[in-house]
Amino acid sequence: MWLKVSGIILRNKILLLGILLVITGFLGYHAQKVEMSYEYASLLPSKDPAYKDYQQFVEKFGEEGNLIIIGIQDSDFFKLQHFQEWKKLGDKLSQVEGVEDLLTVTNTYDLKKNTEERTFEIKQIFPDAISSQAQLDSLAAEFKSLPFYRKTVYNAETNTYLLAITVNKDKMMTKEREQMVKSIQSVCRNFEEKQDVKLRYSGLPYIRVVNAIKIRNELYLFSVLALAICIVVLFLFFRSFKAVFVPVLIVVTGVVWALGMLSLFGYKITLLSGMIPPLLIVIGIPNSIYMLNKFHHEYVSHGNKIKALQRVIIKIGNATFLTNLTTASGFATFVIVKSDILKEFGIVASLNIMGLFLLSLLLIPIIFSFIGPPSSKHVNHLNNRFVKGIIRKLVHITGYNRKTVYAVAVAVLAIGVYGITLMKSSGYMVDDIQESDPIYKDLKFFESNFDGLMPLEIMVDTKKTGGVMQLSTFRKIDQLEQRLAHYSELSPPLSLLNLLKFSKQAFYNGNENYYSLPNNREKNFILQYADIGEEDSGLLHSFIDSAEQVTRISIRMKDVGTKRMEELYADFNADIDSVFSSDNYDVTVTGSSITSFKGTQYLLKNLFTSLGLAILLISFFMAIMFSSWRMVLMSLTPNVIPLIFTAAIMGFAAIPIKASTILVFSIAFGISVDNTIHFLAKYRQELMITNWDIRRSVVMALKETGVSMLYTSVVLFFGFGIFALSGFGGTVAMGVLVSLTLLVAVTSNLILLPSLLTGLERLTTTESFKKPLLHIYDEDEDIEMEELKITDNNK
Repeated sequence: MWLKVSGIILRNKILLLGILLVITGFLGYHAQKVEMSYEYASLLPSKDPAYKDYQQFVEKFGEEGNLIIIGIQDSDFFKLQHFQEWKKLGDKLSQVEGVEDLLTVTNTYDLKKNTEERTFEIKQIFPDAISSQAQLDSLAAEFKSLPFYRKTVYNAETNTYLLAITVNKDKMMTKEREQMVKSIQSVCRNFEEKQDVKLRYSGLPYIRVVNAIKIRNELYLFSVLALAICIVVLFLFFRSFKAVFVPVLIVVTGVVWALGMLSLFGYKITLLSGMIPPLLIVIGIPNSIYMLNKFHHEYVSHGNKIKALQRVIIKIGNATFLTNLTTASGFATFVIVKSDILKEFGIVASLNIMGLFLLSLLLIPIIFSFIGPPSSKHVNHLNNRFVKGIIRKLVHITGYNRKTVYAVAVAVLAIGVYGITLMKSSGYMVDDIQESDPIYKDLKFFESNFDGLMPLEIMVDTKKTGGVMQLSTFRKIDQLEQRLAHYSELSPPLSLLNLLKFSKQAFYNGNENYYSLPNNREKNFILQYADIGEEDSGLLHSFIDSAEQVTRISIRMKDVGTKRMEELYADFNADIDSVFSSDNYDVTVTGSSITSFKGTQYLLKNLFTSLGLAILLISFFMAIMFSSWRMVLMSLTPNVIPLIFTAAIMGFAAIPIKASTILVFSIAFGISVDNTIHFLAKYRQELMITNWDIRRSVVMALKETGVSMLYTSVVLFFGFGIFALSGFGGTVAMGVLVSLTLLVAVTSNLILLPSLLTGLERLTTTESFKKPLLHIYDEDEDIEMEELKITDNNK
């Protein structure tokens, strides 16, 4: 087959180049339209009960995560000048386009009883003009007598004050939200400089916008860094402009294709898909290294450029196809995960890895057929003393120190298995944000002063119209809130009861001692007052539905991680069951905290499945290639050991199992197997030449393929290593752990695999291995060069 493929490529060079230009132009046009993702990426499938619960909540009460929170710690907050400046800050922020509402101390309200009209009048506590410190002190005393606002907009114990901005939810789904957040930051920076204070920023909308900007910046940074590393490494290896330009052209074209596909498929750039361009650059270069090395080997052996290019296609094409297929499989397994963000990442990455194979297979033979043959200077790298010295050392180790190699492998396995037992799973809503990041520090600031910001909602359905407004429902909600007050991870709840208590306090002329749940007699009077007050009624109905059947309890909580969240979730439901009878009430625990926790659990389970599927798929491809289950086991061994080693490192270093670290194994396994395939393909070719001399074939395979394995491993190690510079913890973990895994994998493939082949020769070299399903051409394959009818213009 590959003989025919080589003929098609080398006979139709102009046509194929034209087709590639059209495809690249088409996808390049669409690449210009690719957009950043501004939506919250749900990890749960739409059929999951937790997802349905959250959607039901949104239908009843709207989104709960559209607040940007700004905080300040100021012991002199109620000094006249400080207070007036804070009020000015609020006024300026309210004028920012996209800001719908704003709540802070300066625009809080009190309820005043109007006995004549039998209604509550809403009165702003702090008027626009405050003339003296004495007036402000009096108003501050009135404000502090209202328990409704405690731990909501201020914390008196720590002198911390909040400014909560409600943002337009439609703008939050478009690129306009970046300008909105930048405008908010600009206003706040001016305040900070003028007042010489530090403001704190948080809230899910703010975190998402800042992260989206960072993702876009890192996409450019890592793409440039990956390209720079590949250029430097390629030039150091090949010392040739041509050997650098063509691989770079291939991977840049691959990046254009990937961005074009993202736009064409209607996908947007997320934290994961933003990694695709640098990943493709790093993963695509090894194709070129193997092909260029083979081209130079062939040219040196017989001096015929066209024959060398043809043999590159015939002898490297099959192995390169399988290596790209296994790498693509590692990414493609994410498609089975019912998470849009991972599915999109898997589809685009896997398709474009195969696209890189196609580009390499076509462009390297075509371009090098048009330009002059490599000079002696350009093939000198084949005789590099340093590399040859490494290869000689590897040959010696695999030939004479096999028992030591086996012992080290067994020791690594034993330590690895123990290390795996130390692994623990974890997952936080801001998992990818590093502890040094201002977002993380500010989040911890709000957690310490206001018991967290992550939304948790409890939805109570009384199963009958008007059921919420019954005193029995009030009392049950109060019982539940008292139980929830015992959890240090939760803020004080905000519910219909807070409004009722606020109303009762107002009914008794603002006496703080009456901030409590009304009794049955008081309830009727108070609700009569509250219903007549239109503005208060609107506030009341933000906590109940129009039929007065369903109400909500809104809580903020700390980002406690999936392990603790699992315990809390069980405790919440136990508390609910002890208070509410399932016959009369349907109570649901939901909110972003729950969907994030459930989503992380779901994702971890599915990523383990995808890893298992990746191993099965790759094993299947290896079985097709070698037609020997013994060879499949042989080839998997040096690639499973690095996974165990990395898992052990995670266990010993207390790096938790989470979405970003589980990704490492599928990606690294798919890439590391590439070296195995290339080595075994070359090994089998050498077996035919040496008349099935195992040891000599292993040595010959090491001498040729070992060089390419070393070269590609350097590119992959430093290429993935650049992700350690990321501002996202998950990306850093992926970069460092994949680099580590691939380093161990290449060592294993260069030492353990040859040792196993040599030491277990009788077990591995079976009749089925001699006759694989996919044929690999040997050195003496009968190729009639004349039949190609190619004119070498450089002769």
